[in-house]
Amino acid sequence: MSEARLRTYKNKGKDLSEMRHRRSEVTVELRKNRKDEQLLKRRNIPVGDDEMQMLPALGLDASLETLVQKAQSTNADVQFAAVQTARKMLSKDKNPPIDELIQSGIVPVLVACLQSDSPLLQFETAWALTNIASGNSQQTKAVVKYGAVPLLIQLLSSSHTHVCEQAVWALANITGDGPECRDYVIAQGIIPPLLRFVNTDTPLAFLRNVAWTLSNLCRNKNPPPPFQSVCQTLPALVELVQHDDLAVKVDACWALSFLADGKDRQIQVVVDSGVIPKLVPLLVCKENRIVLPALRTLGNIVTGNDAQTQAVLDGGILPHLGSLMEHFRPGIVREAVWTLSNIVAGNTHQVQMVIDADLVPPTIHALAQGDFRTQKEAAWAVSNFTVGGTPEQVSYLITQGALPAMCNLLDCKDTTTIQVILDGLANILKMAGPDAEYIATAIEEAGGLDKIEKLQQHKNEDIYKLAYSIIDKYFTSEEDDAAVVPPAGPQAFQFGTTNVPEGGFQF
Repeated sequence: MSEARLRTYKNKGKDLSEMRHRRSEVTVELRKNRKDEQLLKRRNIPVGDDEMQMLPALGLDASLETLVQKAQSTNADVQFAAVQTARKMLSKDKNPPIDELIQSGIVPVLVACLQSDSPLLQFETAWALTNIASGNSQQTKAVVKYGAVPLLIQLLSSSHTHVCEQAVWALANITGDGPECRDYVIAQGIIPPLLRFVNTDTPLAFLRNVAWTLSNLCRNKNPPPPFQSVCQTLPALVELVQHDDLAVKVDACWALSFLADGKDRQIQVVVDSGVIPKLVPLLVCKENRIVLPALRTLGNIVTGNDAQTQAVLDGGILPHLGSLMEHFRPGIVREAVWTLSNIVAGNTHQVQMVIDADLVPPTIHALAQGDFRTQKEAAWAVSNFTVGGTPEQVSYLITQGALPAMCNLLDCKDTTTIQVILDGLANILKMAGPDAEYIATAIEEAGGLDKIEKLQQHKNEDIYKLAYSIIDKYFTSEEDDAAVVPPAGPQAFQFGTTNVPEGGFQF
């Protein structure tokens, strides 16, 4: 069995820190940099009929060629009119001719115009380049290719606010294209001048663009941005996450979630910023747009070590997780269950905090009745619980109906989920010791034995070996079963209820 394959499902032989990090890799679909908001934005102004008559006839190369020539004119008025015309063409609501203009050769001309002494020309030029960079990756890279980025960063020092704002907008589009452009923009020195705009004097619309740019600078993890560079943004992000404007807070939260998506050392920097107490109250916000990134950030922090997880617990997340696990949006429920699964991968004190917060019942409910993606996360939560919990804590998990819910997923199509469930059942049976017969009976009554027997024929080698091991160690012949099954009657043990054998399980 390959080491990479082993890491995808095994908790055995690993400490809880390793388990939690491996867990975060398995749930990459939850933690990846999902495009929950538009990454690349075009600045559009409706073009009226009179203005349309000023535009060159699209598709006529001669018209575009003339436009490019005029954009290079030494006559300032002619040059400005040509650049403005190109900007208006790129500001069409539908099907702007980005490719046609790139092919006309106007991009290097526009880049040269950024060096003009005219703030009006700089503004129109930056606007045109913003809209070109709002296109596909090839179109965005055309702007980068001709040297726009260093010049746009220089414009961040302009004394004209509208020029600065448009330059930020263009840089945000370029940064949002992907890791290559993002890292190039960072290397060109965008962060220090950008952070200067995080102040109370910056107009709200401008500040929204700044927050959005910061989010794009922290986005993407294949590869992630250079952390030593982007961690400079943390004080500003902590400030922005407390802003009154929802859009500003949302982008700041997404940026924080990206920064917290890493190893313990990186997570610790986020924890040390003091942002946790600012994020927890956002979990009760009525706007789902802010709940999701706030929860994602806290969820990423609890993928760290026990001390980092405890910082989130001390911040008061647990009272909110219960309501989030009953949220009407499945994505938020799934995120909450995923967060819980990493908390119970911690120490026994943290597992007990989850129990005391009455979060086990909704976890079992998610395992039994959630959508399948939520069930997968709940399966991890229960399995991690069986590793990190004490015998008494695992006994409580059983009384809340974990076994039937676990057995119900043994015939699902997802091999990782089957492995997680089998691992959890094996952990419970092993921990049960002399009570293993009771556990085996409950598994059989829940239909688990038949499913485990079938899994011995599974095409996945890991699954059939684990299924065979469970059958071999804990399930005897039918004749032996008859001798050990507790007699039916009022005092018989009923798994899935709060009844336990007299004196409780002695795991």
